[in-house]
Amino acid sequence: MRVMLRVLPLALLLAACSFEKHKPAIDRDTLSRRQRDSLTARSRIPGAKVVGKALDAADAEAAHAAAIDSLSR
Repeated sequence: MRVMLRVLPLALLLAACSFEKHKPAIDRDTLSRRQRDSLTARSRIPGAKVVGKALDAADAEAAHAAAIDSLSR
């Protein structure tokens, strides 16, 4: 029993240590989400036009929000 109490913490410590190199937490792409969506909107895949319309709607809402924000200042 005493041997088990001495070996168990050592085994847990070794199990917690990793000998492999860690990958970065965030793997960044070279294109932003907006750029990827824009490329998708210009492609020939089904539903690509809908992505373009969604981008246009988001742009319109952002412009509207900016206009309202500038009025309140």
